[in-house]
Amino acid sequence: MAKRLIPSLNRILIEKVVPPSKTNAGILLPEKTNKLNSGKVVAVGPGARDRDGKLIPVTLKEGDTVLLPEYGGTEVKLGDKEYHLFRDDDILGTLHD
Repeated sequence: MAKRLIPSLNRILIEKVVPPSKTNAGILLPEKTNKLNSGKVVAVGPGARDRDGKLIPVTLKEGDTVLLPEYGGTEVKLGDKEYHLFRDDDILGTLHD
């Protein structure tokens, strides 16, 4: 369903990563340990244009894991899943393993 939505300009469609609430052994984790606000890039717009009309491409690609700001973005519901639209400038960084 998310593949049908292509963000415009320099916007990025992100599915937030929900950290597990319990371990594999069944131990419940406190909510405070799940504070990292991250998400996975689902779709990327073509980019924005500068004053001269040149296209400035988005720096992220589909599949990247990114660090998100605590507030911001636009919530979008597609089917039964919730996604968020952010501008390229709003993304705080990329997370690598």
